[in-house]
Amino acid sequence: MLSFTEENYLKALIQLRLEHGQDYESGTNQLAGLLGVKPATATDMLKKLRKKRLIDYKRYGKISLTEEGIRHALDILRKHRLWETFLYEKLDFSWDEVHEVAEQLEHIHSPKLIDRLDKFLGYPKVDPHGDAIPNAQGELIEISRKTLTEIERGTSCLMVAVKDNSAAFLQYVVKVGLGLNTQIDVMDVQEYDGLMEIDVNGKRTVVSRKFSDNILVK
Repeated sequence: MLSFTEENYLKALIQLRLEHGQDYESGTNQLAGLLGVKPATATDMLKKLRKKRLIDYKRYGKISLTEEGIRHALDILRKHRLWETFLYEKLDFSWDEVHEVAEQLEHIHSPKLIDRLDKFLGYPKVDPHGDAIPNAQGELIEISRKTLTEIERGTSCLMVAVKDNSAAFLQYVVKVGLGLNTQIDVMDVQEYDGLMEIDVNGKRTVVSRKFSDNILVK
């Protein structure tokens, strides 16, 4: 059985892979930054994961998940996103509250519980943040989407997900008036710094490049 920390590393690696493409290999510094640890700490854990044949890793080199590592990582991701969905849909948690609680619940080792949770929720395809939920076979439906930054002036789109799941960002998204499947009309984009003026339900707001980089649309 994997430790909580080992599972957190595998989940971080699969998230980087999903964000950048299946052939992507992350570096130690990038992984350490995502997890909020020192590179030396990450290196020690990577050695343990390599010993368990869950990753391919060379010192100062790139890190990639093995097939077994991918299987474990997708299972952890599935549990996390199912628990987020359960908390949001059934227990009335707000979407900025579910991530932290799901971080704890994802480490429960009971396939039967997770399968029944999935069935109870009606086999959801996406979580409250718009991220795809792997099924019991470890299959993940690819969702075609772009960042809001990529949308041109005078174009309309629908928000389908967020890249940043932090409470502070999600609360700001709500303040702007956005939620999943909300229409966004891009009114103007500043060439100099990427500041974007958007219209959401008749309310105009100017948002930063950092904000638009973290909003996913179709």
